[in-house]
Amino acid sequence: MRTYLNLFDFKQKVNYKNEILAGLTVAMTMMPESLSFAILAGFPPLAGLYAAFIMGLITSVLGGRPGLISGGAGATVVVLIALMQSHGLEYVFAAVALAGVLQILVGVFKLGKFIRLVPQPVMYGFVNGLAVIIFTAQLQQFKTVVNGKVTWLTGTPLLIMAGLVALTVAIVIIVPKLTKAVPPSLVAIIVVFLLVLGLGIDTKTVKDIASVSGGFPPFHIPAIPWNLDTLKIIFPYALVMAGVGLTEGLLTLNLVDEITATKGNSNRECLAQGTANIANGFFFGMGGCPMIAQTLVNLSAGARARLSGIIASLTILLIILFGAPVIERLPMAALTGVMIMVAIGTFEWVSFRIINKMPKHDIVVGILVAAITIYLHNLALAVLIGVIISALVFAWESAKRIRARKYIDAQGVKHYEIYGPLFFGSVSAFNEKFDIAGDPEDVIIDFKDSRVADMSGIDALNKLTERYAKAGKKLHLRHLSADCRQLLKNAESIIEVNILEDPQYKVATEKR
Repeated sequence: MRTYLNLFDFKQKVNYKNEILAGLTVAMTMMPESLSFAILAGFPPLAGLYAAFIMGLITSVLGGRPGLISGGAGATVVVLIALMQSHGLEYVFAAVALAGVLQILVGVFKLGKFIRLVPQPVMYGFVNGLAVIIFTAQLQQFKTVVNGKVTWLTGTPLLIMAGLVALTVAIVIIVPKLTKAVPPSLVAIIVVFLLVLGLGIDTKTVKDIASVSGGFPPFHIPAIPWNLDTLKIIFPYALVMAGVGLTEGLLTLNLVDEITATKGNSNRECLAQGTANIANGFFFGMGGCPMIAQTLVNLSAGARARLSGIIASLTILLIILFGAPVIERLPMAALTGVMIMVAIGTFEWVSFRIINKMPKHDIVVGILVAAITIYLHNLALAVLIGVIISALVFAWESAKRIRARKYIDAQGVKHYEIYGPLFFGSVSAFNEKFDIAGDPEDVIIDFKDSRVADMSGIDALNKLTERYAKAGKKLHLRHLSADCRQLLKNAESIIEVNILEDPQYKVATEKR
């Protein structure tokens, strides 16, 4: 059954069956992850579930990307662990709310578009590193605590866990070959749950992680001193959390754009994330951002609209309020198997097939980003380093492309026709093109196929003009674009630049 759902100016074609089933599946996979990250950071377990509900609901309704799932994500929680240990939970809530304000500012000033600057090798590294993190995180379910020490499962408990995980994986693989009417992940969770319940199999359940029973998220103003000293404490954490959340969120948005062949609104997503995190700070949530694993679960279940995210968040709330006794009996093996398949589906296997066709520097960037993502669990840092290295490589390669065609016309004027951009990286190669001592009295530099890109380029022209002037020769600049002329004009107060039209050559001339 398909009809249309209109939520806040988004008219979406909705398959209600797919959306509802996908939402239920997402809720099942999101709960244990949110609980695990909350416990890891030392937060109350319910802070993780509240974050999953608040982030999921607000971003599903207000966000810039139908199908994108947000919740209490580990990427943002890890940032707050040090603040939790040093100043406590109240400061964490304040930092989460401030991070939301910063994210809203990014959306208001339309800075979300800068995610387009992330190169494809960085995307490969980010996604592959995240897939490894998702996979390795599932290995924790094969551990147990004995006499206060964490050890690997052995004997029968290990065989049971491994067998149930393998069964879950098999169901997820087989079901799509039989029918696409229901999400395979949900089928796997239900089958394994009924099997464990019916046979009375003793295995780890959701209750072994934490209780999921509670009330509606309470309104709570963080109990902190509202002064400049507090701002100095929480601002660095809020800034990093906002950056990590937006980086992971906008990269996930781009990934969904590619999968669905549609286009999301990055600035609107920034506004939605910020609004959700402000709500988290005042409603006992640990904050969060879009979650790539749950988003892929959602998409693989056939969801393409906002309804699945709304269903997932409301399901989590209903479980907190009423359904805890049932959900707490879900075997972790089923959820682990689903997440393993998500990790496998997340990994960009195509990157292996094309690795021998990629430039060497792109291969290095992809591997480096993946390594930083895996070992530091800092997605924002990994992407930032990848973008910086890619930008430097691009600048280096662009610098090598500047060329000059030289000739002397019938009037004895020497022409230098420049090809390629003049910027900080190409200044040295640009200067090497000129023979000041051997050139005639009049020299024309033609920028028809070039442009002056930055202050370094302006300074290079200024110094070149001075060198020709000292040699008693005149330098003309021809075919400067309007933006280049404006750039030179703006620099008059900093360096000595005087551009005049030469009626004979129709060039910009610099005189002393």
